[in-house]
Amino acid sequence: MAYTPRLKEEYKSRVISALKEEFGYTNVMQVPKLEKIVLSRGVGAAVSDKKLIDYAVDELTKITGQKAVSTISKKDVASFKLRKGMPIGAKVTLRGERMYEFLDRLITSALPRVRDFGGIKATGFDGRGNYNLGVLEQIIFPEIDIDKVNKISGMDITFVTTAKTDKEAKSLLAELGLPFKKN
Repeated sequence: MAYTPRLKEEYKSRVISALKEEFGYTNVMQVPKLEKIVLSRGVGAAVSDKKLIDYAVDELTKITGQKAVSTISKKDVASFKLRKGMPIGAKVTLRGERMYEFLDRLITSALPRVRDFGGIKATGFDGRGNYNLGVLEQIIFPEIDIDKVNKISGMDITFVTTAKTDKEAKSLLAELGLPFKKN
């Protein structure tokens, strides 16, 4: 039998039925699901030091287990000494089993390592059922060796769902285990 991530099994067995009951869906295909998780990181200092992009790509690759790509600037910005086509960040898009594995590691091992963690804010929804989470330090991930980090920097994590509203998306992510703050 093939390996299936724990959260994917939980989604199929428990989350679908809970969301069907909560929102009154009649068809399983109406139930929102997690499409992808995108980790992105801007490296503004890379304008002067090109190695910082390599560090960012390497760290995102270690965190996710999937090769990250560098992002390039789309236009010139003279005040930032930025030229079109210069690498200024890194990103990685996770789908399928890697996505569920990363989400499991984020919930069980990375988020509890955040200093004074009391849950994540529920204000990161965009109105279309997607959620954005900002992480201030990359060292919360156990894959990152703190001794080899040259600069502590954060990243953005975007959860893209098929939910139509923020309420549906929040219910989906909460059922999957994201620890939202109690308001």
